[in-house]
Amino acid sequence: MGRQPCCEKVGIKRGPWTIEEDSKLNHFILNNGIQCWRLVPKLAGLMRCGKSCRLRWINYLRPDLKRGGFTEAEEDMIIQLHSRLGN
Repeated sequence: MGRQPCCEKVGIKRGPWTIEEDSKLNHFILNNGIQCWRLVPKLAGLMRCGKSCRLRWINYLRPDLKRGGFTEAEEDMIIQLHSRLGN
């Protein structure tokens, strides 16, 4: 009973993600939706832990993830809020 062993103890891959792993995770989530993150690696055929898959999806692979700089409207809002609220 208790927690499962950490990544080192069960042979789960660590380190940088490959393009193939990104593709598998992306394909699985777009087709099946977000489920229990602990099950995603097994169902998607990845040798990663659920936490790693969740963080990869949230921070890098989500289709609605905005990349690039701030728009003019966003910069104006930041300046306005900073003048009103401060740091």
